[in-house]
Amino acid sequence: MLFAAPTHAHASMFQGETLDSVANGIAWIVLIIAPIIGITVFWLVHILPEKIAHNKKHPQTKAIQCVCLLSLVFGGMLWPFAWLWAYSKPVLYKLAYGTDVDESLGHPGTETKEEVEVAKLRARVAELESQAKGGEA
Repeated sequence: MLFAAPTHAHASMFQGETLDSVANGIAWIVLIIAPIIGITVFWLVHILPEKIAHNKKHPQTKAIQCVCLLSLVFGGMLWPFAWLWAYSKPVLYKLAYGTDVDESLGHPGTETKEEVEVAKLRARVAELESQAKGGEA
């Protein structure tokens, strides 16, 4: 019978003014931090196709970037289109230019064939100049 008797239940470990202060603190955190985190995550997800296209050296990276920005304005409706475009193979670009990658995007740490050849030529010119100076002396 004693176990069936009602007892006092407490919904929180805080009481009185402490409960009000904790509730106010949580409310301010939710009102300020939650929207910032939500907007940041929304933005990071919407620029993913742009980052993917840039990493894959997609020749239409700038157009995909524009679609990503428009998708931010239109609430994400264009985002699936940008995602598919970033992963697509640019067939018509390959027909027109002979390659399906854009080498002008300037990825750090990678050198194009032209840059490697220019470096070799500069080294050869420097070598010839040093030989010419050595022969004059």
